Amino acid sequence: MDDERNLRWYAVYVRSRYEKKVHLWFHERHITSFLPLLETWRQWSDRKKKVVEPLFRGYVFVYIDLRKEQSHVLDTEGVVKFIGIGKNPSVICQRDIDWLKTLVREPDAFSRTVNAIPPGQKVRVLAGPFKDLEGVVVKQGRETRLVVFIESIMQGVEISIYPDLLQTLSEQ
Repeated sequence: MDDERNLRWYAVYVRSRYEKKVHLWFHERHITSFLPLLETWRQWSDRKKKVVEPLFRGYVFVYIDLRKEQSHVLDTEGVVKFIGIGKNPSVICQRDIDWLKTLVREPDAFSRTVNAIPPGQKVRVLAGPFKDLEGVVVKQGRETRLVVFIESIMQGVEISIYPDLLQTLSEQ
């Protein structure tokens, strides 16, 4: 029986366009993984088509005991490395994974990924599907643009949300 106390979420970097394959191979190897996907419309010269793409290109999340399963993850075709500082993989907190799951369940609020935290006010969402989500306001208007930044992978997601649902957080 696995010791649940040592299970943590980690991000792995994978070869270009291998996200879905790696996620499937993890499933076949009984490695718990999460690949946030979004449906979007793509325009080609002759047609427009709905496609499913990764929220973060090149990233797949795994829930493992690093000491026991690190080599199994790295031995999976398409996996390049763990995301982290130096040789230490960064642990991704469960709250961030839960937020990503909420974001992909609410595709109408999703806009695009961003790579840095823009300057602005930190806020918490008070109600709705993003309740308790914290982020940074990037634009004001009828709908506020909110960036949710996941520090462990240095990636962010921008969403639309009504200002009435936001509470200002004080800097600590």
